Amino acid sequence: MEIECHPFKPFLPENAKLLMLGTFPPAEKRWAMKFYYPNFTNDMWRIMGICFFGDKQYFIRQAEKTYDLDRIVPFLEEKGIAMFDTATRIIRTKNTASDKDLEIVEETNLSEMIGQLPQCQALLTAGQLATTVACRQFGIEEPRVGEYTEFVFDHRSLRLYRMPSSSRAYPMTVERKAEAYQKVFNFLFV
Repeated sequence: MEIECHPFKPFLPENAKLLMLGTFPPAEKRWAMKFYYPNFTNDMWRIMGICFFGDKQYFIRQAEKTYDLDRIVPFLEEKGIAMFDTATRIIRTKNTASDKDLEIVEETNLSEMIGQLPQCQALLTAGQLATTVACRQFGIEEPRVGEYTEFVFDHRSLRLYRMPSSSRAYPMTVERKAEAYQKVFNFLFV
């Protein structure tokens, strides 16, 4: 079994108020771009489009079946949204991107990452495995989907929001997912 190392550098804008954490990117053959949530069937960029622009197509270049990185990166930098994943090295036990088929070889040091983000007020985990890893590292109780747990880290009060997975495999419409994510964005950006 091959050990895969995370293909992207952590995306950590200096002004980040939010750190979004998935588990690990899909295999490169599934990418529509070289950035977080690269699978064209993943709904994360549609969720962001709905929440911030009222348009699920806002970050999509439909003709090319890809995402518009020229819109995504400046948007994240302006808002102060950081991105990485809870695993830095994994083994795929099957040829899928599903969390149930991932064996984490090395977890991301989330304390170190939060230490680099002095303005960070919240973490958002997208999916069960990401939530489990983050909660274990911070020694906190897992919130229910759509809810959050407050905790103190390095004399800072933070929230860990557990959001529905942005994967199409998660049984919820993109609009309902966006409603859940909107709670986080309203707390931080309104």
